[in-house]
Amino acid sequence: MNVLEFESHLHEMEENIEKFRIMSEKDNIDLNKQILDLEKRLKTEKEAVYSKLTPWQTVQIARHAQRPVLEDYINLIFTDFIELHGDRRFSDDRALIGGFATLGDQKLMLIGHNRGNNVTENIERNFGMALPDGYRKALRLMELAERFGLPIVTFIDTPGAYPGIHAEERGQAEAIARNLCEMAKLKVPIVCIVTGEGGSGGALGIGVGNVILMLKHSIYSVISPEGCASILWRDGAFAEQAAESMKITAQSLKKLGVVDEIVSEPLGGAHTNPVATAKSVRSAILKHLRKLNAMKADGLIENRFEKYAHLGVFTS
Repeated sequence: MNVLEFESHLHEMEENIEKFRIMSEKDNIDLNKQILDLEKRLKTEKEAVYSKLTPWQTVQIARHAQRPVLEDYINLIFTDFIELHGDRRFSDDRALIGGFATLGDQKLMLIGHNRGNNVTENIERNFGMALPDGYRKALRLMELAERFGLPIVTFIDTPGAYPGIHAEERGQAEAIARNLCEMAKLKVPIVCIVTGEGGSGGALGIGVGNVILMLKHSIYSVISPEGCASILWRDGAFAEQAAESMKITAQSLKKLGVVDEIVSEPLGGAHTNPVATAKSVRSAILKHLRKLNAMKADGLIENRFEKYAHLGVFTS
């Protein structure tokens, strides 16, 4: 497992506990009391560390190499996933996928950024950075969901939309802008959840919903901390300071009214227990879908309009 710098002392404590276990088994010595004491100290220290994470530390957890990706959630909590391919215009973008799925007894349209679990998968999926083809595919699937009266659930986890020249040539900005407009008018419930990085327009392209959820250690921002630092300080080395100022954590965004609910993660982050994380995600999505399913089409659209109309309102 990759160990982040601020977790190094916790990792050392875990290694010591493991050494005591091995010693106990190998030399047939009763060290249960010492092991229990060490485990108690480790838990206390973990709670202290993860209860006061800095925004930059949260960024590191959100980007953790072992953090669950869409494919993990599909395997853990969804059934009957049938992937639908292509935008019917240019290609089938592997960075953004979607299709019919079932969550509990709820049939829905599932769409999300498709990051990988290793280098090979990430290269194939462009590290979850979608081309215009991906956003046009997503819109096609959303319109299909509307036709069948199915709610839409989107999983957001991307550094941003792909910034390459061929993406611009094929209309990256237009594709994202059209998704924003069309998602605002869809007559079915939309629940969006940020599970890792919610980066800029790449996140917003599938992020207009009636309910916006965020995992506790995910981030959501208009630009990466490194990008912000390179603009404001002309030096990406100031990324930590940028993260402090940008209000990119789930807790900050909940206070600002950008997100509706923070979904809990296991102590140490989603990567320490993907199964428990997936259960929390499942419960949160179903809870909000039950409420939204009771609303009529006009009410869903009005609810979405009111939600976004109130973002950025300042009071004295």
